[in-house]
Amino acid sequence: MPNTATSHMGKDQFVIGVDYGTDSVRSLIVNAANGNEIASSVFFYPRWKDGLYCNPAENVWRQHPLDYIEGLESTIKACLQQAGAAVAQNIRAISVDTTGSTPVAVDESGTPLGLLPGFEQNPNAQFVLWKDHSSIKEAAAINTHSATFDVNYLQFVGGIYSSEWFWAKLLHILRVDDSVRKACYSWVEHCDWIPFLLTGGRHAAAMKRGVCAAGHKALWAKEFNGYPPDEFFSSLDPLLKAFTTRLPKTTYTADQAAGPISPEWAQRLGLNPNVIIGVGAFDAHMGAVGGQIEPYHLSKVMGTSTCDMLVAPLKEVEGLLVKGICGQVPGSVIPGMMGMEAGQSAFGDAYAWFRNLIAWPLQLIDNPAASGNSATNNVDAIIDKIIPQLSRHAAALPLEPNDELSLDWFNGRRTPDANQLLKGAITGLSLGSDAPRVFRSIVEATCFGARTIVDRFISEGVPVKGLIGLGGVAKKSPFIMQMMADVMNRPLRIHSSEQTCALGAAMFAATAAGLYPKVEEAMNAIGQGFDATYTPDPARAAIYELRLRRYGQLGQFVEHTTKDYE
Repeated sequence: MPNTATSHMGKDQFVIGVDYGTDSVRSLIVNAANGNEIASSVFFYPRWKDGLYCNPAENVWRQHPLDYIEGLESTIKACLQQAGAAVAQNIRAISVDTTGSTPVAVDESGTPLGLLPGFEQNPNAQFVLWKDHSSIKEAAAINTHSATFDVNYLQFVGGIYSSEWFWAKLLHILRVDDSVRKACYSWVEHCDWIPFLLTGGRHAAAMKRGVCAAGHKALWAKEFNGYPPDEFFSSLDPLLKAFTTRLPKTTYTADQAAGPISPEWAQRLGLNPNVIIGVGAFDAHMGAVGGQIEPYHLSKVMGTSTCDMLVAPLKEVEGLLVKGICGQVPGSVIPGMMGMEAGQSAFGDAYAWFRNLIAWPLQLIDNPAASGNSATNNVDAIIDKIIPQLSRHAAALPLEPNDELSLDWFNGRRTPDANQLLKGAITGLSLGSDAPRVFRSIVEATCFGARTIVDRFISEGVPVKGLIGLGGVAKKSPFIMQMMADVMNRPLRIHSSEQTCALGAAMFAATAAGLYPKVEEAMNAIGQGFDATYTPDPARAAIYELRLRRYGQLGQFVEHTTKDYE
């Protein structure tokens, strides 16, 4: 239940959290005094749903800025209509989280090229989604190049640069598209662009960039006095020359205000002109706050992929560099604390892949040209039942040491030790390997991948005192969550909120508006607590320890084989 304690700032003041996910955007109106959720709305990106600007076979995943703009307007207006005029008049602030690294090329005014004439249908002028891995070669070049410098510019991002991140994606786009290269003034993260849009920004150089995106994905660090020097990038490829000069050295934590809403957007949304827009951040970072993260408790945002967040007091981890994670950035989650990020490139995506694989024959039924009729309204309903039914049957299977075994690198490996060239695997198959058994092995693999992250933190000197589960998979699948607790051999608490990322954004909005002096106070007042705890089964945990070792052996084999084909 929401916390009913009223804060010192009084009653009936409301904030909006906007959560941009992979498939949709959700807006949420929250009572800033007690966390009561007043209204929510979801908008599914129409161009993304139609597969526009994407090429899965080439790991190209792009999203049009119009999907984001239309979703922003649609969801906020729908929320305000649900909430009523009295609430609309008392909206104090809006904060936004997005997927990341999801950057886009902009002109000098800060307008994404995909919104300009001549670029509307160009995939390279759209936002490059986090899971786009078309820049694998560029990431490899950055890693090789960094070794030639006396200063280790990768030290705060786990020592390995990923194709999922800012600079690799920029370099790839500049290399493959001359028209975009000539028009590109700067390169901007989605989470920085939406606040810029809402505040009426007119020049990319004046855009307030969040420390979350800059530190975890773009190599910003106070130790470097900002970003690595231009020489680091221009000597890698002259195409990158001068890009750092268009990036501000100062970054901001998400409890700060980006500015007031612009008159245009206030009128467009039906809001007062004194609404504050907060600095943006990534979904998992704000989601960790929405899920009431605690020091040394790993907050797992589990959706299409996972992002695992851990915070620690700065003094306690001073001088400690964790290898192979997605970065450690002061203030990226909670200002005044070290934010550490890890994660898996495929989690729910792995389950969806298997569902789509075994559901392929249903496409024949749904195709009038193939089946001779247009019936089959039930096809989507049948597909929706596949994972719940697989989970039910898989949960009933006995657990044996020699069961089918899978590797969860279906979209490469994010952490530990980023390598997007790696592939998934399924082994130990026999004629008795039916769909529930194979599905169970894939679920098990994602849990083993999660365990390797915990083990890496511990081996690097960072304790993991507890686990917090957030996101759609955490709320919807007791089967997967129980297996996660068994594999981790640790209790796993599930947060009550169905939408912790949007709720976390609302907490930051309340802080940016000055309703709370610190985001921790907003978290305590607005947080909704936990509604489930999964406790490990000792007998199953012992078997999983055996299978975890075999998972590691399988991973070593696949990694060695992959190197042979590079």
